[in-house]
Amino acid sequence: IQGVQEACDRASELVKQILTFSRQGEQERTPIQIHLIVKEALKLLRATLPLNIDIVEKISSESDVILADSTQIHQLVMNLCTNAYHSMLDQGGTLEIILQPEDLSPGARAQQLDLQPGPYTKLTISDTGCGMDNATLNKIFDPYFTTKEADKGTGLGLSVVHGIVESHGGLISVNSEPGRGTRFVVDLPITAETTIEKEFDEIQAYSGH
Repeated sequence: IQGVQEACDRASELVKQILTFSRQGEQERTPIQIHLIVKEALKLLRATLPLNIDIVEKISSESDVILADSTQIHQLVMNLCTNAYHSMLDQGGTLEIILQPEDLSPGARAQQLDLQPGPYTKLTISDTGCGMDNATLNKIFDPYFTTKEADKGTGLGLSVVHGIVESHGGLISVNSEPGRGTRFVVDLPITAETTIEKEFDEIQAYSGH
């Protein structure tokens, strides 16, 4: 029975990933406070993390209103965090989540990131896991590429994340070394709109609460 349940869970997750991957431009976007979504995702994640993995949070609520689809941002956070803790399953470690404002003024920094100058919210998710070599780094955003066993990964998680970030006008970057962990950085533009939709109930509904 447990095996059947696990197979159903994997199939369900695969369908969700494919739907998100194929419908990235169809969702309605509203002004949302991203720190609320990050906190809700971490609340769900804690229930599944093994005891040998610690979570460190540094989440700022300052100037974090973005124009986005809340379900996609929730999936982005869950996918990156799940990928991080999978890299630490054997030896344990620390999962760190940082959310902070970032002002990209005109100049080298904005040009380097190939982003429009202006205010952004910067989400950093890092782990102390096994890390990746350059050959793996060059393929991690490719659809269906995975380093996991056949029954433990779909290869869509990071490609979905990449698509979500790009469709929201942001940028995702990654740094990693074998044996020294991995760090993902997501920059998303802060919106000038001031009317914030009440997303918290929708997030809870999406997460099954």
